Amino acid sequence: MSKIEVITSLNNPKIKQVVKLRQRKERDSQKLFIIEGYRELSLALHSSFAIKEFFYCEELLNGKHALLFDESSKRGAQIFKVSKKVFLKIAFGERQEGVLALAKERHFKLNDISLSKNPLVVVVESLEKPGNLGAILRTCDAAGVDAVIVCDGKTDIYNPNCIRASLGAFFSVPVLEETSQNVIDWLKKNKFEIFLALTNADTLYSKVSFLAPTALVLGSENKGLSLIWQNASDLKIKIPMNGKVDSLNVAMAASILIFEALRQRETI
Repeated sequence: MSKIEVITSLNNPKIKQVVKLRQRKERDSQKLFIIEGYRELSLALHSSFAIKEFFYCEELLNGKHALLFDESSKRGAQIFKVSKKVFLKIAFGERQEGVLALAKERHFKLNDISLSKNPLVVVVESLEKPGNLGAILRTCDAAGVDAVIVCDGKTDIYNPNCIRASLGAFFSVPVLEETSQNVIDWLKKNKFEIFLALTNADTLYSKVSFLAPTALVLGSENKGLSLIWQNASDLKIKIPMNGKVDSLNVAMAASILIFEALRQRETI
C-alpha cells in the first residue's frame, strides 16, 4: 500500500500544483487533469486512465471513500491526507465529497474506437462550454453511444467542468479530439449516415430513420456547423421550435436526437 503523506499547509507545493491544473496551459504542460467526486473517481478507477495522485479529507468524507482509497493505492497512486481548509482550496466544484485525484491525460485516436454492430456516434464541432460537453457525455453513456468526437474544439475535454458535468461518463464513453476533415473521412469509410442538426433544416428529426449506422453532428449554439460539415452531410434535420426562442441548448438538443435514435432501434 502506498505511504500516506499528510498535508495541512495551503502553501505546500503539491497543493499549488493542483490549483494550477484549473488552467488549460498547466494541464497541457503537466499532462494531468483533475477528477473530483465519488462517482467520477469510481468510474475513473475502472477505466484505462492512470490515477497518479489521490487526495482525501476525513472531515468531508461520507463513508464511501474506503474503496476509492484502496483501489487508488493498488494502482500505485500517491496518497495524500489533507486538512479541510486544504481540500477546500483544491476543490473545484461546490459538491465537495472529500475525494479528489490527478490522472494522466490520454489522447485517443479514431482507430481506437470499438464500434458496435450498428454504431451511433455523436460529433460536436467548435463546442465552447465544457459543461455542455459533460452533459452530452452523460446522455451518451445512458444511451449506449459508441463514441463522442470533438472536432476543432474550443473547449478542453479535460476541463474540470466537463469531467464534473459528465458525472464520470467521461470515463465510460470514448471521447476524442480530431479535425473535422479526418472525422468525415473516417465516417464515410465506415459507411455512417451523417445527420446534421440545424435550426434551418427542412426535415423534422422525428421523420428520419436512425436505424443505419449514424453520426449525429451538432455545432455551437452561436455559429452552428461549418460548411465542411454541411457539404459532407447526408441529411440535415431539425427539432421543431414553436416558441420565440429559435434554438435549444446544444446538450438538450443532443439528448432529444440521441434518444429518438435509441427509441427507434429498440422497437425493431
